[in-house]
Amino acid sequence: MLNIAVLVSGSGTNLQALINACKNGKINNGRIVFVVSSKPGVLALERARLFGIETAVVERKSYSSSEEYDKALLDALNEKEIDLIVLAGFLSILGPAVIEHYRNKIINVHPSLIPAFCGKGYYGLKVHEAVLAAGVKVTGATVHFVNEVPDGGPIILQKCIEVLPDDTPEILQQRVMEEAEWKILPEAVALFCEGRIEIQGNKTRILK
Repeated sequence: MLNIAVLVSGSGTNLQALINACKNGKINNGRIVFVVSSKPGVLALERARLFGIETAVVERKSYSSSEEYDKALLDALNEKEIDLIVLAGFLSILGPAVIEHYRNKIINVHPSLIPAFCGKGYYGLKVHEAVLAAGVKVTGATVHFVNEVPDGGPIILQKCIEVLPDDTPEILQQRVMEEAEWKILPEAVALFCEGRIEIQGNKTRILK
């Protein structure tokens, strides 16, 4: 059974999708043992506590440098013997020390079809605003491994969502979460926990 840590910064809807998947037996070989927030008082922490999951707050502004912040994160994670880190709406960029320590053991969900509308500055509603401004007909979500390039790691799963004529950024954000993020993130976590993701360069292969 693999120990999973989920890193959050907000309401924790993707965290809830993972909790539900664990409860419903869709993630068989993993369990969420730790939730770390970059902000105090967010709803994601309450979601974790309701299910008896240990929590911690490691706030970026409490540390004078990114290196100190990385060390604090590593100290918190290493105490729990974590096998997989899931970034679920985590708005702080992980530094090289964390990425190297957990190489190919960190996955992120991004609300677009990478490589479109991704990278530094693309998060939250900003992604969906850009999608609508570009006039594309489809968008979606991507789950990928994390490396030193923001949103640049090997892609695990993607799911497309149609962009509708009357969409606002808020409406599109909700539909992408419900129809894409909440489905492919638990699926990717389950695949990782079952040892079914093989990394080949900057690509992945899902094993049967």
